[in-house]
Amino acid sequence: MDQALRTGNGIRVLVAEDEPLAAMVVEDVLTELGYEVLLASDGVEALHLAERHAFDVLVTDLAMPRMTGWDLIPRLRLQRPDLPVVVMTGFLPPNGRELLISTQGGPLGLVLKPFEIRHLVTAIEKVTGQQQAEVRPTQNQAAALLSMY
Repeated sequence: MDQALRTGNGIRVLVAEDEPLAAMVVEDVLTELGYEVLLASDGVEALHLAERHAFDVLVTDLAMPRMTGWDLIPRLRLQRPDLPVVVMTGFLPPNGRELLISTQGGPLGLVLKPFEIRHLVTAIEKVTGQQQAEVRPTQNQAAALLSMY
């Protein structure tokens, strides 16, 4: 993983991920890259955090307890139709990509698990329209990603 990653420059990311190890790795790496991260263990917690905190982009899993990403995205977009969203998921139905695009609207990125963190960072940059300064990932980031799955 020697490709350059870009820094977040304070972009505020709301991450909804129910798998504790995946959530921890995403939070740690994004924070190290300069993103401000709010972490929710499911869609319900993400809604509560969204009510109390400002954020620039939602990064969400689709399959979560209590409220899925499928339900979370439109709920948040009721107030912010142009909310940038990155979906990270290990499973999509055969027509899942098309279904996401047709039903969710707004800026949308998709990253399939397992993924390299640079793919997530690139998706965040694309949906937020950010151009960032480059930095090199650390050995700790590489080790964390290798142990993620």
